Amino acid sequence: MKTGQWRLHEAKAHLSQLVDAALQGEHQHITRRGKRAVVMLSETEYERLVGSAKMAAPSFVEHLLSMPRDDGEFDRTALSMRDVGFE
Repeated sequence: MKTGQWRLHEAKAHLSQLVDAALQGEHQHITRRGKRAVVMLSETEYERLVGSAKMAAPSFVEHLLSMPRDDGEFDRTALSMRDVGFE
């Protein structure tokens, strides 16, 4: 059984072998026009990767709350309105 890297047409013809290898923990790279395009891996491995990525990255709300807070003491520039002529 070929493992590791497959051309797209080979992957189509041997899909069950790809799935079996991925289930055994062997990531399967699929190439298209000679370049790596897709990696097949088991659902367990996918969930592990997605779960670790979620734990590593804070949520958007956590990110906003972690920004430095303003103590409210700063000088403001006096602004005046300008005349705009509407005709």
